[in-house]
Amino acid sequence: MSVKLEVEKVLKSFQPISLKEMDTVELMNRTDTKFIFNSRNLPELLASSSTHFKILEIKNERLFSYKTTYYDTPEYLLFNNHMQGKLNRHKIRHRTYESTGVSYLEIKFKSNKNRTIKWRIKNQVNGHFDNHAVEFLHDYTALDIHKLNPVVTNMFSRITLVSIEDKTRVTLDFNISFQRDHQFIKELPFLAIAEVKQEGTNNNCFFIQLLRKKGIRQAGFSKYCIGSALLYDIPRANSLKPKFLHLNRIKNEYDADNIS
Repeated sequence: MSVKLEVEKVLKSFQPISLKEMDTVELMNRTDTKFIFNSRNLPELLASSSTHFKILEIKNERLFSYKTTYYDTPEYLLFNNHMQGKLNRHKIRHRTYESTGVSYLEIKFKSNKNRTIKWRIKNQVNGHFDNHAVEFLHDYTALDIHKLNPVVTNMFSRITLVSIEDKTRVTLDFNISFQRDHQFIKELPFLAIAEVKQEGTNNNCFFIQLLRKKGIRQAGFSKYCIGSALLYDIPRANSLKPKFLHLNRIKNEYDADNIS
């Protein structure tokens, strides 16, 4: 059975939470803790979480498709800022929620206190920034807006869990792929990404402890940086070699699971 079918089966065991109810845990100013692992682990992790979390449900759907286009300058300023570990850095992206067709222009800001702050406006992806988008970007960044161009498009499926006990939110992404120029596509079916989003940092929260029991440890992971390195010959991409070795180990584990 495919990972997606196994996941959809387990998702039925969760109690739902609506978008309106989720407003209390929007966490636009938060700490993020990321984990990457073999997507074959998803059904078991979800089954173990069903009594501790509710699941986002929209129009009877619990698994959602996302499409994100990232922007950068011709010199890959945003990519390089991330690779150099600079804080007070930005990511600029258009994200489309495929189930509703709604698109947002989003700014993600990593502060010097290692907090993630996000601002967004409803805005359609048109290949360029309209006046509303330009004004928004000027309000929250000092970037030269005219230098920003679409670089990588990322597609994935997402599950959103909300803790019953506190404001912790967990997103689980899989079926991950990257695309450039509407043509070249790189797929990573073996990969799942968990992101634990909290007001503070609590490494004893249920989901982090669950991952640790499976031998899954925290690992920083940027979809934009990995996608860019997969699709382009970019300076500093060699710095990602440890990440790609980690990905290769996960792929080998996934392939072994498929054979057994």
